[in-house]
Amino acid sequence: MPASPLADFPVAHRWPATDPSVIQLYSFPTPNGVKVSIALEELGLPYEAHRVTLDDADVKSDAFVSLNPNGKIPAIVDPDGPGGQPLGLAESGAILLYLAEKTGRLIGEGAADRHRITQWVMFQMGHVGPMFGQLGFFVKFKGAEVQDPIPRERYIGEAKRILGILEAELEGREWIVGDYSIADIAIAPWLRGLDFYGARELVCWADHPNVVAYLDRFLARPAVQAGLAVPPREAPDA
Repeated sequence: MPASPLADFPVAHRWPATDPSVIQLYSFPTPNGVKVSIALEELGLPYEAHRVTLDDADVKSDAFVSLNPNGKIPAIVDPDGPGGQPLGLAESGAILLYLAEKTGRLIGEGAADRHRITQWVMFQMGHVGPMFGQLGFFVKFKGAEVQDPIPRERYIGEAKRILGILEAELEGREWIVGDYSIADIAIAPWLRGLDFYGARELVCWADHPNVVAYLDRFLARPAVQAGLAVPPREAPDA
C-alpha cells in the first residue's frame, strides 16, 4: 500500500484525514478562516475541514506549528500540490492566491487583472484585517477594559478611513476588481466582522452605501453561505 501523501505532516496525525487525497483545511470560522473555506466552496475543490480552535492547545501545538510557525489559522495541506507533490501552506492571503492559481479561476482574465486583484488582497492583509482586528480587540474583547481612549479612537478612525477607500472604489462597481475574485473573498468577511464586534455604529457603517450593498451581494452567494459555516464553531458533540 502506498504511503499517504500526508504522512510527512505532523498536523495530519493530530487531525487525521478521512480522505487524504483531497485538500486538508485546518481552520476556525474567523474572518481569516472563512476566506479559505469560501474559496474552496466557490472553486468546487474537494476538501476536508478540521476544526482547529484558537486555544493555545490547538494553534500553538507542535503539530499545528509544524505547518504554520506563526501559530495562526487557517492553513492547508494540498496532497496534489505543484508537480504533484504535497504542499503545506499557511497565511490566508497566500492560500487564496495559491488556490486561484491552481484552478485558474477567481484571479481575473489576464496579467493586469491578476496584479490588481493581488493588490487588493495585499490591501486586506496589510490594512483591513489588522486595523479591523485591533478595533474588535478594543471594542469587544480584552482591550475594552483599557481606560486610555487613544487606542480605541485610533482604530475607529482607521476603520472609517478604510471604509472610505472601499466606498470610493466600489462606486459604479459590483466587485472590487472587475468580476468577483479572491480580492472580494479576502475583504468581505472582515466587513461582516464589524457586526460581530458591535462596531458598525462606531464606524458609521450606514454612511457607506456602496460597501453595505457590496457585503449584501457577497453574503447572498450560496458558496459564501456554505463556507461561512466551515468548520463549525462548536464541536460536533458540544
